[in-house]
Amino acid sequence: DDDTFSNVFCENSKKLINVHLFALAAKYYSLSNLGVCTPLEDVLEALRGDNQGTTGIKTDEFMNNKKSHEVQVMSELVDSIANYCGIKQVIDIGSGKGYLSSFLSMQYNLKVYGIDSSNTNTNGAHERNRKLKKHWRAYQSRGRANLKSQRLEKANDRPVESEIKCKAISEKPLNNDSSLQSQDQVTIQDLVPSCGFTEVATSETSKQTEVDLVARTQSDESKLSEEVLAILNVLPADAVEVSSSSQCSCGELCEEERAQRKMASLKAKASKSSESNLYFPLTSCITAETELSDIITDLEDCMMVGLHTCGDLAANTLRIFTAKPEIKAVCSVGCCYHLLSEQFENQEDCPEEVWGFPMCQYLKDKGWCCGRNARMSACLALERVAVGQMLPTESLFYRAVLQVIIEEIYGVTKSDRHVGKTFSKSSSFIDYVRKSLKKLELDDSKLPDSCIMDYHEKYKHRMNELEAFNMLKVVLAPCIEVLILLDRLCYLKEQDNIAWSGLVKLFDPVKSPRCYAVIALKKQSCF
Repeated sequence: DDDTFSNVFCENSKKLINVHLFALAAKYYSLSNLGVCTPLEDVLEALRGDNQGTTGIKTDEFMNNKKSHEVQVMSELVDSIANYCGIKQVIDIGSGKGYLSSFLSMQYNLKVYGIDSSNTNTNGAHERNRKLKKHWRAYQSRGRANLKSQRLEKANDRPVESEIKCKAISEKPLNNDSSLQSQDQVTIQDLVPSCGFTEVATSETSKQTEVDLVARTQSDESKLSEEVLAILNVLPADAVEVSSSSQCSCGELCEEERAQRKMASLKAKASKSSESNLYFPLTSCITAETELSDIITDLEDCMMVGLHTCGDLAANTLRIFTAKPEIKAVCSVGCCYHLLSEQFENQEDCPEEVWGFPMCQYLKDKGWCCGRNARMSACLALERVAVGQMLPTESLFYRAVLQVIIEEIYGVTKSDRHVGKTFSKSSSFIDYVRKSLKKLELDDSKLPDSCIMDYHEKYKHRMNELEAFNMLKVVLAPCIEVLILLDRLCYLKEQDNIAWSGLVKLFDPVKSPRCYAVIALKKQSCF
């Protein structure tokens, strides 16, 4: 009913008069309530069919909890998409220090190009790779122990006879029914290869002999070598060094020689494999007009990914995906909505310019504009506030009073410079103001300490008011994020070469507030 939320604001003054109804309206228009998202489990089931996911390296050994959670979840999805599309090359846009890229290469044996505009980040990715290579021996020992332990457990618990029956894949819809997704409704039957059946397997009823066990152990060693190679693929070709051994007797020489030859063979395989399965950090600024073939000389059929691509980069990732025939799929999680460029924000007539928002033709025709304040609000984390992680009220208060000082004392209402994270480096309000003025290249000598503190005392009683205002912004944040994400989804729905597109909630929003991925697969005819 259109009248349900009509009493949130006063009809004449337009002021907020019903906070409770305001919160209900915001919840009603959030992504979790609109029913336009596709559950991650459904997507993985559709992509994998009867295949199971891969288990292996734990990301938390190299990353903090937030990054570990993001990389673990997203890499599993990316691998499933890559397998479904039959591709081995991945382009990670805005790869930063290469957390996702290196894990995709190490864990899933994918050839990953990580592209970042910051040379500092690229150098950081190289340094991180250098450190990762130190851990490969530990993984080798741990992997061998785990494989032997698992094999012994299976030998002890193996049933007398087992049979896996073939089951047809049900035609369960991948998406929830919605007007946005009705354009190209795709079923699991459509997404999963038609040959997705398992073979009937029968185990021997006799107990394994020692010979069988030895044979299986040798097979496990071979599998282990493959796993070690997968780890080595993220490293430089000279990452593995043969340890120099001491002199040994003639009786031990044969065994020692075999061990050395085995290691030399492993090195050769790693070097050969590295030609096709490496993580390559590259530095380049990506725009909607970027020609990937100019950056990646051996570009082949691939997919694009982006973990928290900043501002316009998320929008440009989708544009490149739709324009380039080599890119068969995309999985993009955006962030930093406040840095999006808007076509109708300044009412400038620049038809040739490529904007971050809006993307879809529907909002373009409406001339829709969010504005910087709304986009700043979209970056707030409602779920974190809901579990007690309150807003930094004091730093927000400092910033608000600083704005007043700058306008009243210096007459500045707009600046291209940013204060940044000055609050955490300041010992007091006076220190904060002076450091901020220096960053803004304003002369702080004309402002005595007493004047600075007068401003602080003048507005101190309004700190609770500021906190209440920011809490309302937090409540509204999901609604603005919905608008930005649905704009990107609608853009994909407007394209003729897309087989399926959807929004998927990937992460725990408390751990990672920007938790929604825009995912799309091209039509088979485009392969």
